Amino acid sequence: MKTILKIIAAICFAGVVVQFIPITKDNPPVTGEIAVSEKVQQIVKRSCYDCHSNETKWPWYSRIAPISWLVARDVKEGRQNLNFSTWQNLAKAEQENFKNRIQLEVSEDSMPPFIYKLGHPDAKMSENEKEAIIKWASKKNPS
Repeated sequence: MKTILKIIAAICFAGVVVQFIPITKDNPPVTGEIAVSEKVQQIVKRSCYDCHSNETKWPWYSRIAPISWLVARDVKEGRQNLNFSTWQNLAKAEQENFKNRIQLEVSEDSMPPFIYKLGHPDAKMSENEKEAIIKWASKKNPS
């Protein structure tokens, strides 16, 4: 019984200590919004911006390690892969490549990811919203 109490105490101590390991939770400046229709903008902001923009809304659980590490990693990777806050800085060819990827991932229902939708049910896109995103992404023009 004494050994079990020591193990529990060690786990609790470790749980407190890891809270002091810093993570970066910043929102750099927005340098170029994506120019799309209001409907597409609302869908993208609701379903994509937390990971793919500099306008991340950091939820309460992003302050609790080790979950905070996962959230920060996901946001960092999301921004590295595609950042709507810097969209206008991309060459038109890059924008078209991203639009092709967006079209594919939305049509395959791989974005937003299942795990994200569990904690953010409002991020789930309806079939009509998916169609709107796919229609925008399939257009070969600047917006």
